Amino acid sequence: MSEPRLAGRSAVVVGGTRGIGRAVGELLAELGAAVLVNGRDEAAVEQTTAALRARGHTAAGFAGSPADESTAAALIDAALDTHGGLDILINCAGIAEPVGSSILTVTGAQFQELIDAHLGTVFHTCRAAAPHLVAQRTGAIVNTSSFAFLGDYGGTGYPAGKGAVNGLTMAIAAELAEHGVRANVVCPGARTRLSTGPDYEQQITELNRRGLLDDASTHGARDVAPPEYVAPLYAYLVSDLASAVTGQILIGAGGFVGRFDRPSPTLLGYRDHHDTPPWTLTELHAMVAG
Repeated sequence: MSEPRLAGRSAVVVGGTRGIGRAVGELLAELGAAVLVNGRDEAAVEQTTAALRARGHTAAGFAGSPADESTAAALIDAALDTHGGLDILINCAGIAEPVGSSILTVTGAQFQELIDAHLGTVFHTCRAAAPHLVAQRTGAIVNTSSFAFLGDYGGTGYPAGKGAVNGLTMAIAAELAEHGVRANVVCPGARTRLSTGPDYEQQITELNRRGLLDDASTHGARDVAPPEYVAPLYAYLVSDLASAVTGQILIGAGGFVGRFDRPSPTLLGYRDHHDTPPWTLTELHAMVAG
């Protein structure tokens, strides 16, 4: 891991003071990147930055929540001012769904907070960074999603926000490809503050009891590897090795690496609307349920 594959690169790591984000920031620094660490807790930002510098790395900190548009813009400006440019944007920030939250219990305020923390942060940071990356005709963005976008882990704003991150990142990848800018998603599995503790254990047990999680998924959710096992996937995606990789939703969980293939429609039926009437409900039922 000591090979300086990212020497001379400037990276912003949102959510870089804890868990996956911190592990990613540390690895990018080891690979030679100048890292700007972002987090909401100023003391945690200072501690993380100091730890990186103590190991001889180039690092700076920026405290604040990029879910706010002006904060996101200031964060990107800080990278440009401090490290003389911007080559890499990694979004790892997130908050947990309230315990027991579902569409039956979540409040509008709770849902909006979750959407802001996940989708809002990604949108505002990508929106602030994109013009700079396009101008230099190179750059890499990696956003963090979750298996939860499938709905298997319950909740509302968390899976909705993560699903939206997937769609937004795919759109960014398509739009910026002609400018040499890449964008990908990682759905990580790692032991962090969001995946430990009695509330988390209770949630996994309850999801299994309700049949939302099978036994294999339940075991995997309880036996996750530390963040250092998924950090290399982020580092790979922003390196030159991945110069042809964009618009992908990848999975990194311990020793498992996978990919969500792009959804494609399955033909259930077809008729020419020029000379046939609309489908009847009975015909639709035969195709959809049959």
